[in-house]
Amino acid sequence: MASANLALVRSIFAALERGDLLAVLDWTDPEGELVMLGGPEPGVWKGRAEVELFARGFTSAWEELRIEADEYRELDGERVLVFTHADGRGQASGVEIGHKGGVHLFEIREGKVMRLVFYWDREHALADLGLAPETDETNRPD
Repeated sequence: MASANLALVRSIFAALERGDLLAVLDWTDPEGELVMLGGPEPGVWKGRAEVELFARGFTSAWEELRIEADEYRELDGERVLVFTHADGRGQASGVEIGHKGGVHLFEIREGKVMRLVFYWDREHALADLGLAPETDETNRPD
């Protein structure tokens, strides 16, 4: 049986996979934090207003941006790791992306996302978290 935190993250990704890229804001604590490590816009955004401003700017830069979960790993009672891939096209440039190595680390307390760390590089995430690169087939999306 999945924990409440794993079920929450799965519901967030269900919304993302439907194209609702701002859905994570519905589950973000007002003092929540977004950290982007690597990628086109690395940085840290604190508080719902900053996170929302970044999210709206980032999503508006893309046409047909799709982020999908490849695997879920519940690390402990407060952290869920999601291996992802993304596809899309730059709104202004028309450049296509196909990013296969993303990792989202959700830190959750009392049903709210307190911190979301997006690692652009999977190996960086695994090294930071002290995890082996093996996958657990039981946590793949249905």
